[in-house]
Amino acid sequence: MKNNKTGPWSPEDSAALYGIRDWGAGFFDVNQKGEVVVKVPDVKGESTVSLMEIVAGLEKRGHVMPLLLRIENLLDMSLSRLNETFRRAIAEREYQGEYRGVFPIKVNQQCHVIEELTACGARYGHGFEAGSKAELMIALAHLQTDGLLILNGSKDREFIELGLWADKLGCRCFFVIESPNELPLLVERSRALGIRPLIGARVKVSARVGGLWTETSGDRSSFGLSTAQLIELVDTLRQEEMLDCLQLLHCHLGSQIPSLADIRAGVGEACRFYAGLVAEGAPMGYLDLGGGLAVDYMGVQTVHVHSRNYSLADYCETIVETVAMTLDPLGIAHPHLVTESGRATVAYSSLLLFNVLDVMRYQPVSLPRQLDDPAPEPLQRLFEMYQHPAHLDPEDFHVEAMACRDRVRELFRTGEVGLRQRSQAENLFLAVAGTLIAHLPAGKELSSGLAALKLSLSDIYYGNFSVFQSLPDTWAIDQVFPVMPLHRHTERPDREASFSDLTCDCDGKLDRFFVQGREQDTLPVHALQDGEEYLLGVFLMGAYQETLGDLHNLFGDTHVASVRINADGDFDVMKEINGDTIGEVLEMVEYRADQLFEIFRERAEQGVRSGRISVRERQLMVEEYAASLRGYTYYER
Repeated sequence: MKNNKTGPWSPEDSAALYGIRDWGAGFFDVNQKGEVVVKVPDVKGESTVSLMEIVAGLEKRGHVMPLLLRIENLLDMSLSRLNETFRRAIAEREYQGEYRGVFPIKVNQQCHVIEELTACGARYGHGFEAGSKAELMIALAHLQTDGLLILNGSKDREFIELGLWADKLGCRCFFVIESPNELPLLVERSRALGIRPLIGARVKVSARVGGLWTETSGDRSSFGLSTAQLIELVDTLRQEEMLDCLQLLHCHLGSQIPSLADIRAGVGEACRFYAGLVAEGAPMGYLDLGGGLAVDYMGVQTVHVHSRNYSLADYCETIVETVAMTLDPLGIAHPHLVTESGRATVAYSSLLLFNVLDVMRYQPVSLPRQLDDPAPEPLQRLFEMYQHPAHLDPEDFHVEAMACRDRVRELFRTGEVGLRQRSQAENLFLAVAGTLIAHLPAGKELSSGLAALKLSLSDIYYGNFSVFQSLPDTWAIDQVFPVMPLHRHTERPDREASFSDLTCDCDGKLDRFFVQGREQDTLPVHALQDGEEYLLGVFLMGAYQETLGDLHNLFGDTHVASVRINADGDFDVMKEINGDTIGEVLEMVEYRADQLFEIFRERAEQGVRSGRISVRERQLMVEEYAASLRGYTYYER
C-alpha cells in the first residue's frame, strides 16, 4: 500500500521513523548516504562504519545472506558501561562494598561471545553464572581467578564436585541453594573432599514485577526457598557447624523489568532477608540481585514490556542507595553487590542481516473496461464504485465493498459465477480499496474496520531467514525487536509490509514492529528494485536468540561473522563461521550424509539400467546431490 505522504525525504526522517537513535543506545545511526551505521566511541571521539560496507566486505569473503553479525566493540562497551556505572554510583554514595558482576552463560553460550566477555571482563573481575554442568565446564575454562562463579540450577554429585574443585583452584565459587534437597549432598561431598564450600541461599520475594517474565518472583516462583525453608537452611547449617559458609543471598526478581519502582521494591525486600540472615549469625558479605536490567527495545522509556522507564545510571544508583538506606540504620556492613545482567550485556552486539527474495502485493492485476453481460448485481456494484470513487463515504464504503466481494465469492461456490467474473470482483475490490485508503487524511485515526482494511492491503515481503532458527522469541513469547532497512534512507519508504520467512509455517513471520515509538503490524519499506538486493537488519537480538533456535524445515545456523571497528573508521573481520550445511543439519536429525549419498547414487544407477536417464545425466544428478549436501540451507541466488 502506498504511503500517502509526499515531499522530500532525508536520513533524519528515517532516523525518526524507525527510532534508531532511541533504541540504538548511541551505537547505531543513519548517515547522510542513507545507510545504517554502527558508532563506537574511541580516544579520538567516535568511529563510524556503514553496515553496508561491512556486508560488502563479508560478501567478498564468500558470505551470503542471511548472516548473523557480531560487533565485538559493542560487547566490550556494554560490559564496561555496566561496571563503570556501578563504580560511579558506589563512589558517589560512599558505599563500602564492591560491584562484582557475573554473566549468566545461558543468555549466550557461543564460544566467541564468552571469550570476548572473558577478555573484556578481566579488568573488572567480571565472573560467570552457570546453571548446568555444561555451562560450568565453560566457566571453569574461562573464569579469571578473581571472578565470581555463581552456581544455580539443580546440582547432582558431579556438578557439586566440579564446583568444589574450582574452589580448591582459587575460584570464588558460590553454591546457591534453591531447594532444601540440595543441601545434604553438598554437605556430604564437601566433607568427603575436605573443602568448605561458599554457600548462597536463593529466596523467594513476594514483590512482583511487571514485564514478560514475572514468574521468577512471588510465592509461586519455581525457584528459591520460602521464608520457612530459609530458616530451616540456617538451622541445618548451624547444626552441621557450617553456618560460616553461608555468605551470599540470591534474589532474582525477573528478566527485562520495565519499572524502576518494581526494582526498588524488590531490592528493599531482599535487604530485609539479608539483614535477617546476619541477625541469625551468618557472616554474609554478598547480595546477588540476579537479572532484571531491561533493554529498551522500543526506545520510548516507558513501562511497556519492551521498554524501561530508567537509565543504566538510574538502575545502578537505585540498587546502591536502596541497599545502603536499608542496612545503614541496622548497623550492617554494606555487602558486595552482584548482578547477573545478561540481556543488557549482549543484546546490542548481535544483529541478523537478511535479504528480501520476493514480494506479494495486494493490488489489482488487471481491471475490466466493461463487464460481460449478464453480470451479477454485486459485481456491477463493485464496478460502479471503481468508476466513481470520489462519492464514497469511507466508513460505508468498506462495509459495502466487502459485502459485494463476499457475495461474489458465495455465488462462485454455488456455481452461479465463473472463474473470470470472480477474478474481476477480486481486482475491482482491490482497486477501490486502494483508492479509498490512499485518500484518507494523513494522521487520521482509523476505525477498526478501516485499520483492518489498510492492513489487508499491505505487502508481504519474503525474507531469506527462519524465524524459528534466528528469532525464536518473536514466535514463542511475542518479543519485538527493532527492524529496519540497512540502506536507501534518502528515499521515502513508500510501501507497508510484514515479512514471511522461508519456512512452510504460518507462524514463520515478522508482523510486529516499532515505528515512531509505537507498535504496529507493518513496517514502512521501500519498493524492490530490479537487480538490487534489499537488505534489512533485526537489531538487539544478542540475548538468547542464538541458542534457542530450532531446525524447523531443517534450516540451520546462519553464517556468523564477528567484526571489530577500528579508530580509523575501518573494520577487521575477527572470526568467520560458516552456516550449517544441508548435510550437517541432516545429521542433527539422525541421518548420515554419506549413507544418503550412497542411496541416491544407487537410485540414479538404477535409472541408467532401466533406460530412464543416460550415464551423463546420472553423473550430473549425483554431482548436484553431493554439492547440495555441502551447500547452505538457506536460499542462494
